[in-house]
Amino acid sequence: MQAYRAALLRFDDQHRPVYDTDGLLVTAPDQRGVHTVRAAGSHSALIGQFADLEVHDWRDHLIAPGFVDMHVHYPQTDVIGSPADGLLPWLEHYTFPHEARFADPDYARGVAEFFFDELQRHGVTTALTFATSHPASVTAAFEAAQARGLRFITGKVLQDRHSPDGVRDETEQSLIDSENLLQSWHGVDRLGYAITPRFAPSCTPAQLRGAGELAARHPDVWIQSHVAENHDEVRWAHELFPEAGSYLGVYGDFGLLRERAVYAHCIHLSQGDRALMRRSGAVAAVCPTSNLFLGSGFFDYLAADSAGMAYGLASDVGGGTSFSPFKTMLAAYFVGREGQSKPGLSLKPSQLWWQHTAGAAQALGLKGVVGNLQPGHEADFVVLNPQASPLLARRTQQASDLEELLFALIVLGDERVVTRTVIASR
Repeated sequence: MQAYRAALLRFDDQHRPVYDTDGLLVTAPDQRGVHTVRAAGSHSALIGQFADLEVHDWRDHLIAPGFVDMHVHYPQTDVIGSPADGLLPWLEHYTFPHEARFADPDYARGVAEFFFDELQRHGVTTALTFATSHPASVTAAFEAAQARGLRFITGKVLQDRHSPDGVRDETEQSLIDSENLLQSWHGVDRLGYAITPRFAPSCTPAQLRGAGELAARHPDVWIQSHVAENHDEVRWAHELFPEAGSYLGVYGDFGLLRERAVYAHCIHLSQGDRALMRRSGAVAAVCPTSNLFLGSGFFDYLAADSAGMAYGLASDVGGGTSFSPFKTMLAAYFVGREGQSKPGLSLKPSQLWWQHTAGAAQALGLKGVVGNLQPGHEADFVVLNPQASPLLARRTQQASDLEELLFALIVLGDERVVTRTVIASR
């Protein structure tokens, strides 16, 4: 059993922040050996029950749930910061040539190791991640995540058309490879598999049909793809699938809209599409730094909320410009405020934080498992230093309440704030 004393942030079932300025977090291993939260609350209320425990004292710090990244491309770690005229040219000139290198297991392993080090450095403890079309890229990521004890989800990318040599796969073999990888890794330790069509235009109807059949045989795995990121992509999807009711509807036609189906971006959706997301149980991964960088558009929070559509935050590295959850939350605030192409709103700091922790976990179907520090959750958390830089220290010392403290961290924070990332008490 382990005990930690610090300011403590978690969330209740109504998504409201629960905060103790002097808190105590107690963790203990479950039957798998994974540390889970045994107790969380004020130090004065709990210490009598755990008086015999040695307490790690971080009273100048904030303990918060580890961040959950709903959409990130680990093979694009070295593509981040590449200039382009938009999404499709960026894929053609940077992403696809780089991803072709992941046929080499040693190369994939090296990038995976660096990628997970970066996640940990930035306080990300759970991620839903694209690999490439090469099975070796999936194996490398799973092996690196397993060695770190992470809760982690990935899958082999499916792209059997409109893709260059080196990343284009073969329809039947791609589905065989996906099922073999799924059977080898899904449910092992804290790992999960995601059936991963890159996006509808990169897949033939036969490949999408096979992906849907695979999903039907394995209802507990995830599905991940992209939809409605920019106007050119939407037009292309309509040209390729003229019989579909919408771009999103393409996925529904092939059995790929359901719970545990995560679609990145979801910017240019109709209200009917958003209602379809709600009915099917599919969710959106909101990628604000990527959308701003590539000029794709602005996620409409009010329209999503009015439709009852679920979502959470994601970095989308390497179209996204940072692994940092603080930068992602700040960009989401900017996107919410934008009021020219959609109604603008100001997202509360605690709501932004919820979207990147408990809300993202809930959208992934992992409510009660990760993303929060209520009893029973796996004990993934970050220890944050509100005085990590002079300006941040000056601002946080003047914070009058929790919302001001969280917003100062969002606006001024970066990886220097993350003193420690704890993976199930490792």
